[in-house]
Amino acid sequence: MTCMHNNLKTDFCGLSLNSPIVLLSGCVGFGEEYTRIQGFSNADVGAICLKGTTLEPRLGNIPHRVTETPSGMINAIGLQNPGADVVINEIMPQLDKTETRFIINISGSSVEDYGEIAKRFDDTDIDAIEINISCPNIKEGGVAFGNDPDMSYRVVEICRKNTSKPLITKLSPNQTDIAYSAQRCIDAGTDGLAVINTLMGMAIDTTTRTPIIGNNRGGLSGPAIKPIALLKVHQVYEVSKQHNVPIIGQGGITTVNDALEFIIAGAATVGIGTSLFYDPLVCNKINDGISQYLIDNNLDSINDLVGTLELNSDISQCDIGSDK
Repeated sequence: MTCMHNNLKTDFCGLSLNSPIVLLSGCVGFGEEYTRIQGFSNADVGAICLKGTTLEPRLGNIPHRVTETPSGMINAIGLQNPGADVVINEIMPQLDKTETRFIINISGSSVEDYGEIAKRFDDTDIDAIEINISCPNIKEGGVAFGNDPDMSYRVVEICRKNTSKPLITKLSPNQTDIAYSAQRCIDAGTDGLAVINTLMGMAIDTTTRTPIIGNNRGGLSGPAIKPIALLKVHQVYEVSKQHNVPIIGQGGITTVNDALEFIIAGAATVGIGTSLFYDPLVCNKINDGISQYLIDNNLDSINDLVGTLELNSDISQCDIGSDK
């Protein structure tokens, strides 16, 4: 079974996808979360990013782990997972690989961890590896790999040495220059980029005067971050297009128009995450809408729309953020 719209088929990092939609890591478990929902099929999406996986099992953070915020959601799950060996030996054999592509999301607390886990998944039939570089580097005082371009380079480099699978690096928005970080990851050998990961945020219980999230802070996702994500995709695309490195654009996509905006900004595929929590069938709507948009605009495929953003050339020189 495949997505019914032929004009949605696309290539990403050498993988043939039924649809430009990618289900994001952490939102669909290990690929089984939504298969029980009537009207949903894994064949309706191009790929599924499996839950974040580490070398050893992790129990995750203390509760609360999730809280709703205006136009968004904060989560701090803490990478709860059974460990790489269980995922490889017990979970992956149960995946129906005839319906869609599967991407493993890997995390580590050291450069060496990333290299080892990439090596283990290299010996499996997983389609690609997504590198989550937003984890803290314990050996370097807890600084997140993704907030330091040189650390990001080192992580991608060691993964590249340990696998022939397509590598997709998930970039953090919580850094000074995401375009430079993207360039460093490309130099290290990444095949694709996921833009963006969540923004750091907090919610406070005014009764107790304590953070609602047990981890004190967490990752903000949902429509609230969409304008930021769009800008980051455009900034990264200006770099990635020079090397033919495709982007998964993600951050607050809930409608057909949202998805189209990300594609126009430079994303070859679009990631759906938070919106699945309140509209499990949103992917079908987005597929239908993108397909119809291509037909209405006489475009043969998604590739004809990627990066077609035309920036305004006649702009004033006032300070960014000024309303005068």
